[in-house]
Amino acid sequence: MASLSVIQADITTLAVDAIVNAANSSLLGGGGVDGAIHRAAGPDLLKDCQKIRNAQGGCHTGQAVITGAHRLQALHVIHTVGPVWQGGAHGEDELLASCYRASLALADQNQCDSIAIPAISTGIFGFPSDRAARIAVRECRDWQESHARPGSILLVAYDPAAIHPLQDALDGNS
Repeated sequence: MASLSVIQADITTLAVDAIVNAANSSLLGGGGVDGAIHRAAGPDLLKDCQKIRNAQGGCHTGQAVITGAHRLQALHVIHTVGPVWQGGAHGEDELLASCYRASLALADQNQCDSIAIPAISTGIFGFPSDRAARIAVRECRDWQESHARPGSILLVAYDPAAIHPLQDALDGNS
């Protein structure tokens, strides 16, 4: 049975089949959730990302790639590059939606039954959290209507303030 829920947690500690990394296009680590995932997974994650970068030049905005999770409790890390907010008139909504679809498709292709996804692009990339939350919930629900996997989707907020937009979107209050 499909489930979509919101939790407050450190995504690096979750025992799920896949966690999503809000990466930058270089795939070489950064700040926020990206840096936390790289630190927790250890240096082999960076090696995997470097192989992808050498093979295809990184990851474009709205797309996703998958690696092993190394020291994490998850089995896979799905790296997706969200859009930088530029006011909303530069295709940011569709690029963000594409991040969710691409991540869920990789999870499905790799037989992942559970996935944890952070609030993509809402940190340093500046995407408004309420708008991003509505897109996240819509894309996850749409995916689950037509796909069996992943059956369990967790939308993860790191801090208490970040959970409210996600919960409001899930409850239909935004």
